[in-house]
Amino acid sequence: MTVATILIVEDNPANLKLATLLLENAGHTVLAAADGEAGVRLAGERLPDLVLMDIQMPGIDGLEATRRLRANPATAGLRIVALTALAMKGDEERILAAGCDGYIAKPFRPAEFLEKVAAALGQGRAG
Repeated sequence: MTVATILIVEDNPANLKLATLLLENAGHTVLAAADGEAGVRLAGERLPDLVLMDIQMPGIDGLEATRRLRANPATAGLRIVALTALAMKGDEERILAAGCDGYIAKPFRPAEFLEKVAAALGQGRAG
């Protein structure tokens, strides 16, 4: 697996802790933001290799944060994968239409989570 800098934008402390632990154990550097505003700011400052974006957050949600990143030339090319419990019909399409490159459903299994992160790191911006 490619060692990378990964930004997790997640308002749930338990989910953030689990994802951070898994990624750090895989050798990645993890940055964390507890809301969309902080996530957009940190992504612009650090330009991570991958952003894992929770969709349902207070303040600006993950879809709006993704749109803001895509609208900024400095962050438009970042790889962004939604990390969300939204799993109803149409949610994935809506998430991808907002500019996310992929989708990881919560709750996730650790091995599957790391496989999807590795796949996301192995591909360029999808559009």
